[in-house]
Amino acid sequence: MKMGKFGAWIPTNSLTKDQLIELARSLDALAYDTLWYPESTSYDSLSLGGFLLSHSERLVVASGIANIYARDAFTAVAGHNSLNALYDDRFVLGLGVSHTPLVTGRRGHEYGKPVATMRAYLEEMESAKVDLEAPGRNVVLAALGPKMLELSRDMTEGALPYCVTPEHTAMAREIIGSERWLCVEQKICFTEDKSVAREVASSAMARYLELENYRNSWLRIGFSESELEGGGNERFLDSMVLWGSEDTIRRGLQAHLDAGASHIAIQPIDPGGNATPDWHALKTFAPESWG
Repeated sequence: MKMGKFGAWIPTNSLTKDQLIELARSLDALAYDTLWYPESTSYDSLSLGGFLLSHSERLVVASGIANIYARDAFTAVAGHNSLNALYDDRFVLGLGVSHTPLVTGRRGHEYGKPVATMRAYLEEMESAKVDLEAPGRNVVLAALGPKMLELSRDMTEGALPYCVTPEHTAMAREIIGSERWLCVEQKICFTEDKSVAREVASSAMARYLELENYRNSWLRIGFSESELEGGGNERFLDSMVLWGSEDTIRRGLQAHLDAGASHIAIQPIDPGGNATPDWHALKTFAPESWG
Protein backbone atom coordinates (compact mmCIF):
# COMPACT_ATOMS: atom_id res chain seq x y z
CA MET A 1 0.00 0.00 0.00
CA LYS A 2 1.03 3.58 -0.70
CA MET A 3 -0.34 5.87 1.98
CA GLY A 4 -1.84 8.97 0.33
CA LYS A 5 -1.28 12.50 1.50
CA PHE A 6 -4.70 13.56 2.81
CA GLY A 7 -7.06 11.84 5.18
CA ALA A 8 -9.97 12.67 7.43
CA TRP A 9 -10.11 11.68 11.10
CA ILE A 10 -13.78 11.43 12.05
CA PRO A 11 -15.31 10.65 15.47
CA THR A 12 -17.70 7.83 14.61
CA ASN A 13 -18.80 6.74 18.07
CA SER A 14 -22.21 8.44 17.94
CA LEU A 15 -22.90 8.23 14.20
CA THR A 16 -25.84 6.15 13.02
CA LYS A 17 -25.71 3.46 10.34
CA ASP A 18 -26.96 5.88 7.68
CA GLN A 19 -24.49 8.57 8.76
CA LEU A 20 -21.62 6.07 8.55
CA ILE A 21 -22.65 5.07 5.04
CA GLU A 22 -22.84 8.73 4.01
CA LEU A 23 -19.43 9.33 5.56
CA ALA A 24 -17.69 6.56 3.64
CA ARG A 25 -19.36 7.36 0.33
CA SER A 26 -18.85 11.11 0.62
CA LEU A 27 -15.17 10.92 1.54
CA ASP A 28 -14.71 8.52 -1.36
CA ALA A 29 -16.38 11.03 -3.70
CA LEU A 30 -14.23 13.87 -2.36
CA ALA A 31 -11.12 11.78 -3.14
CA TYR A 32 -9.78 11.69 0.40
CA ASP A 33 -7.12 9.03 0.61
CA THR A 34 -7.98 7.68 4.05
CA LEU A 35 -10.75 7.66 6.63
CA TRP A 36 -9.47 7.33 10.19
CA TYR A 37 -11.89 6.41 12.97
CA PRO A 38 -11.48 5.79 16.73
CA GLU A 39 -12.21 2.91 19.06
CA SER A 40 -13.48 3.88 22.47
CA THR A 41 -16.54 2.32 24.12
CA SER A 42 -18.87 2.30 21.12
CA TYR A 43 -18.39 0.42 17.83
CA ASP A 44 -15.92 -2.47 17.72
CA SER A 45 -12.98 -1.28 15.66
CA LEU A 46 -12.62 -4.11 13.15
CA SER A 47 -16.36 -4.57 12.69
CA LEU A 48 -16.72 -0.88 11.90
CA GLY A 49 -13.75 -1.02 9.56
CA GLY A 50 -15.42 -3.74 7.53
CA PHE A 51 -18.69 -1.81 7.38
CA LEU A 52 -16.97 1.37 6.14
CA LEU A 53 -14.96 -0.57 3.57
CA SER A 54 -18.13 -2.20 2.26
CA HIS A 55 -19.62 1.22 1.51
CA SER A 56 -16.62 2.69 -0.31
CA GLU A 57 -14.76 1.81 -3.49
CA ARG A 58 -11.25 3.26 -3.34
CA LEU A 59 -11.05 4.82 0.13
CA VAL A 60 -8.49 3.42 2.57
CA VAL A 61 -10.07 2.84 5.97
CA ALA A 62 -7.82 3.04 9.03
CA SER A 63 -8.42 2.32 12.70
CA GLY A 64 -7.21 5.36 14.54
CA ILE A 65 -6.72 3.77 17.01
CA ALA A 66 -7.69 0.16 17.80
CA ASN A 67 -7.15 -0.63 21.48
CA ILE A 68 -4.73 -3.56 21.91
CA TYR A 69 -6.53 -4.54 25.14
CA ALA A 70 -9.73 -5.13 23.11
CA ARG A 71 -8.39 -8.20 21.26
CA ASP A 72 -5.40 -10.51 21.45
CA ALA A 73 -2.57 -10.27 18.95
CA PHE A 74 -3.70 -13.29 16.93
CA THR A 75 -7.15 -11.74 16.48
CA ALA A 76 -5.59 -8.45 15.45
CA VAL A 77 -3.59 -10.18 12.70
CA ALA A 78 -6.62 -12.19 11.61
CA GLY A 79 -8.70 -9.02 11.42
CA HIS A 80 -6.03 -7.11 9.52
CA ASN A 81 -5.56 -9.95 7.05
CA SER A 82 -9.28 -10.57 6.61
CA LEU A 83 -10.15 -6.95 5.83
CA ASN A 84 -7.24 -6.53 3.45
CA ALA A 85 -7.92 -9.81 1.65
CA LEU A 86 -11.63 -9.03 1.28
CA TYR A 87 -11.26 -5.34 0.41
CA ASP A 88 -8.22 -5.21 -1.89
CA ASP A 89 -5.56 -3.99 0.54
CA ARG A 90 -7.56 -0.95 1.72
CA PHE A 91 -7.32 -1.37 5.49
CA VAL A 92 -4.73 0.08 7.87
CA LEU A 93 -4.59 -1.34 11.38
CA GLY A 94 -3.69 1.49 13.72
CA LEU A 95 -2.87 0.18 17.20
CA GLY A 96 -2.56 1.91 20.55
CA VAL A 97 -2.25 1.20 24.25
CA SER A 98 -5.21 3.48 25.03
CA HIS A 99 -5.51 4.97 28.55
CA THR A 100 -5.92 3.63 32.05
CA PRO A 101 -9.57 4.76 32.50
CA LEU A 102 -10.57 2.92 29.30
CA VAL A 103 -8.46 -0.17 29.95
CA THR A 104 -8.74 -0.70 33.70
CA GLY A 105 -11.91 1.26 34.35
CA ARG A 106 -14.07 0.13 31.44
CA ARG A 107 -12.53 -3.17 30.25
CA GLY A 108 -11.21 -4.53 33.53
CA HIS A 109 -7.66 -5.20 32.35
CA GLU A 110 -4.42 -4.37 34.10
CA TYR A 111 -2.79 -1.44 32.31
CA GLY A 112 0.83 -2.33 31.56
CA LYS A 113 3.85 -0.20 30.79
CA PRO A 114 2.99 1.27 27.37
CA VAL A 115 6.13 0.60 25.33
CA ALA A 116 6.89 -2.82 26.81
CA THR A 117 3.27 -3.90 26.43
CA MET A 118 3.10 -2.74 22.82
CA ARG A 119 6.41 -4.38 21.96
CA ALA A 120 5.23 -7.71 23.36
CA TYR A 121 1.95 -7.39 21.45
CA LEU A 122 3.76 -6.71 18.15
CA GLU A 123 6.06 -9.67 18.76
CA GLU A 124 3.02 -11.88 19.29
CA MET A 125 1.53 -10.53 16.06
CA GLU A 126 4.71 -11.43 14.18
CA SER A 127 4.60 -14.99 15.47
CA ALA A 128 0.85 -15.52 14.96
CA LYS A 129 0.19 -18.39 12.57
CA VAL A 130 -2.92 -17.08 10.84
CA ASP A 131 -3.82 -19.20 7.82
CA LEU A 132 -5.22 -16.31 5.79
CA GLU A 133 -2.59 -14.06 4.22
CA ALA A 134 -3.00 -10.37 3.36
CA PRO A 135 -1.64 -8.58 0.28
CA GLY A 136 0.60 -6.48 2.54
CA ARG A 137 1.22 -5.42 6.13
CA ASN A 138 -0.42 -2.10 6.96
CA VAL A 139 0.16 -1.42 10.65
CA VAL A 140 0.85 1.88 12.42
CA LEU A 141 1.09 2.87 16.07
CA ALA A 142 -0.40 5.67 18.10
CA ALA A 143 2.90 7.26 19.09
CA LEU A 144 3.75 10.46 20.95
CA GLY A 145 6.94 9.90 22.93
CA PRO A 146 10.36 9.04 21.53
CA LYS A 147 10.32 5.38 22.65
CA MET A 148 6.94 4.61 21.08
CA LEU A 149 8.01 6.43 17.91
CA GLU A 150 11.16 4.29 17.81
CA LEU A 151 8.99 1.19 18.18
CA SER A 152 6.77 2.32 15.32
CA ARG A 153 9.90 2.73 13.21
CA ASP A 154 11.36 -0.64 14.10
CA MET A 155 8.27 -2.85 14.05
CA THR A 156 5.52 -1.21 11.95
CA GLU A 157 4.95 0.88 8.86
CA GLY A 158 4.72 4.15 10.76
CA ALA A 159 2.99 6.29 13.35
CA LEU A 160 -0.17 8.30 13.94
CA PRO A 161 0.59 11.12 16.42
CA TYR A 162 -2.58 12.73 17.78
CA CYS A 163 -3.06 16.18 19.35
CA VAL A 164 0.36 17.44 18.28
CA THR A 165 2.04 20.49 16.75
CA PRO A 166 4.38 20.88 13.76
CA GLU A 167 7.24 20.96 16.27
CA HIS A 168 6.27 17.46 17.36
CA THR A 169 5.94 16.42 13.72
CA ALA A 170 9.53 17.48 13.04
CA MET A 171 10.76 15.58 16.09
CA ALA A 172 8.78 12.50 15.10
CA ARG A 173 10.14 12.52 11.55
CA GLU A 174 13.68 12.73 12.83
CA ILE A 175 13.09 9.68 15.02
CA ILE A 176 11.24 7.43 12.58
CA GLY A 177 13.36 8.28 9.55
CA SER A 178 12.40 8.99 5.97
CA GLU A 179 10.94 5.61 5.01
CA ARG A 180 8.09 5.30 7.50
CA TRP A 181 4.60 6.76 7.26
CA LEU A 182 4.10 9.76 9.52
CA CYS A 183 0.34 10.29 9.64
CA VAL A 184 -0.46 13.36 11.73
CA GLU A 185 -3.93 14.19 13.06
CA GLN A 186 -4.90 17.87 13.21
CA LYS A 187 -8.20 19.30 14.44
CA ILE A 188 -9.69 22.30 12.66
CA CYS A 189 -12.70 24.53 13.30
CA PHE A 190 -13.57 26.39 10.10
CA THR A 191 -14.77 29.70 11.50
CA GLU A 192 -13.33 33.18 11.85
CA ASP A 193 -15.27 33.79 15.05
CA LYS A 194 -12.62 33.65 17.76
CA SER A 195 -15.02 33.07 20.64
CA VAL A 196 -16.77 30.21 18.83
CA ALA A 197 -13.49 28.60 17.80
CA ARG A 198 -12.02 28.67 21.28
CA GLU A 199 -15.20 27.44 22.89
CA VAL A 200 -15.18 24.51 20.46
CA ALA A 201 -11.49 23.90 21.13
CA SER A 202 -11.97 23.99 24.89
CA SER A 203 -14.77 21.44 24.66
CA ALA A 204 -12.81 19.21 22.29
CA MET A 205 -9.65 19.20 24.39
CA ALA A 206 -11.23 18.73 27.83
CA ARG A 207 -11.11 14.92 27.72
CA TYR A 208 -7.50 14.83 26.57
CA LEU A 209 -6.31 17.27 29.24
CA GLU A 210 -7.27 14.68 31.84
CA LEU A 211 -4.98 12.02 30.34
CA GLU A 212 -1.39 11.75 31.51
CA ASN A 213 0.21 10.66 28.24
CA TYR A 214 -1.13 13.67 26.37
CA ARG A 215 -0.07 16.10 29.09
CA ASN A 216 3.42 14.60 29.10
CA SER A 217 3.60 14.97 25.33
CA TRP A 218 2.59 18.63 25.45
CA LEU A 219 5.17 19.37 28.14
CA ARG A 220 7.86 17.70 26.00
CA ILE A 221 7.08 19.94 23.02
CA GLY A 222 7.19 23.21 24.93
CA PHE A 223 3.91 23.89 26.68
CA SER A 224 4.08 24.70 30.39
CA GLU A 225 1.93 23.30 33.17
CA SER A 226 0.31 26.71 33.56
CA GLU A 227 -0.71 26.73 29.89
CA LEU A 228 -2.59 23.47 30.40
CA GLU A 229 -4.47 24.57 33.50
CA GLY A 230 -8.09 25.68 33.46
CA GLY A 231 -8.84 23.98 30.14
CA GLY A 232 -5.77 25.33 28.37
CA ASN A 233 -4.70 28.86 27.47
CA GLU A 234 -5.15 30.53 24.07
CA ARG A 235 -1.78 29.42 22.68
CA PHE A 236 -2.51 25.82 23.58
CA LEU A 237 -6.07 25.82 22.22
CA ASP A 238 -5.07 27.58 19.00
CA SER A 239 -2.34 24.98 18.43
CA MET A 240 -4.60 22.01 19.04
CA VAL A 241 -7.56 23.30 16.98
CA LEU A 242 -6.70 25.44 13.97
CA TRP A 243 -9.30 28.10 13.14
CA GLY A 244 -9.69 31.22 11.01
CA SER A 245 -9.85 31.85 7.29
CA GLU A 246 -9.25 29.19 4.68
CA ASP A 247 -5.73 30.50 4.09
CA THR A 248 -4.94 30.53 7.82
CA ILE A 249 -6.07 26.95 8.33
CA ARG A 250 -4.37 25.80 5.15
CA ARG A 251 -1.07 27.29 6.33
CA GLY A 252 -1.45 25.48 9.65
CA LEU A 253 -2.02 22.16 7.91
CA GLN A 254 0.84 22.78 5.49
CA ALA A 255 3.13 23.40 8.46
CA HIS A 256 2.82 19.71 9.38
CA LEU A 257 3.65 18.66 5.84
CA ASP A 258 6.63 21.02 5.78
CA ALA A 259 7.79 19.56 9.12
CA GLY A 260 7.87 16.05 7.70
CA ALA A 261 4.37 14.59 7.82
CA SER A 262 3.74 12.23 4.92
CA HIS A 263 0.01 12.22 5.57
CA ILE A 264 -2.27 14.63 7.39
CA ALA A 265 -5.55 13.45 8.93
CA ILE A 266 -7.87 16.43 9.17
CA GLN A 267 -10.43 16.32 11.98
CA PRO A 268 -13.09 18.92 11.09
CA ILE A 269 -15.01 19.90 14.21
CA ASP A 270 -18.37 21.48 13.48
CA PRO A 271 -18.47 25.13 14.72
CA GLY A 272 -22.13 24.60 15.60
CA GLY A 273 -21.30 21.88 18.07
CA ASN A 274 -22.89 19.02 16.11
CA ALA A 275 -21.44 15.52 16.46
CA THR A 276 -21.39 15.10 12.68
CA PRO A 277 -18.31 16.29 10.76
CA ASP A 278 -18.18 19.74 9.20
CA TRP A 279 -18.78 18.94 5.53
CA HIS A 280 -18.08 22.52 4.49
CA ALA A 281 -14.56 22.13 5.89
CA LEU A 282 -14.09 18.68 4.35
CA LYS A 283 -15.06 20.01 0.93
CA THR A 284 -12.91 23.14 1.28
CA PHE A 285 -9.77 21.24 2.26
CA ALA A 286 -10.34 18.18 0.06
CA PRO A 287 -7.25 16.76 -1.69
CA GLU A 288 -8.05 18.33 -5.06
CA SER A 289 -8.00 21.80 -3.46
CA TRP A 290 -4.28 21.48 -2.72
CA GLY A 291 -3.17 21.57 -6.34
